[in-house]
Amino acid sequence: MFTGIVEALAKVERIEHDGSNIHFTFSCPFTHELKIDQSIAHNGVCLTVIRIDNNQYTITAIEETLKKTNLKDLQVGNYVNIERCMPAYGRFDGHIVQGHVDQTGKIISIIEKSGSWEFTIQYDSSLGNITVEKGSITINGTSLTVVNSRESTFSVCIIPYTFENTIFKYIKVEDIVNLEFDIIGKYIAKMLTKKP
Repeated sequence: MFTGIVEALAKVERIEHDGSNIHFTFSCPFTHELKIDQSIAHNGVCLTVIRIDNNQYTITAIEETLKKTNLKDLQVGNYVNIERCMPAYGRFDGHIVQGHVDQTGKIISIIEKSGSWEFTIQYDSSLGNITVEKGSITINGTSLTVVNSRESTFSVCIIPYTFENTIFKYIKVEDIVNLEFDIIGKYIAKMLTKKP
């Protein structure tokens, strides 16, 4: 389990295709602390460390993961948000994040405001996912609060610290982002659509 509080940025160092899978090799500030078989969220996608070599580590994304996330669009030199799984003794600063991306969305607007940035995301609401104003949403692994909620769009505001310390500073209009909707909201939506 994760909290959506991004620990660091990881840089894509190598991309290796292996059948329908892709092995991504990253460098990050705490590679020396990682262990084989450890779970790390990459842009909100929970993936397992399979190899560590000096200051670089490798994970594998299978075809199903590539289909449902923006990892397939990564190129060498790109950065991703990363977070290690939450320890049992840890402080819960974000919200419950599983590391299972529900779908992708598209950035349709970025407005720079006085002291923040407002990002508006469009998504396919026919898949049954919803947002609520002041509710939680995870975008590329970052726990955020929804400020405007519509049927197929929503907005979030990014403070300067988050902007500078996540990949939001690199995101542009038309970019595809990973979305994990709030788990409590997903359960409630499922219960309301379930036939008696």
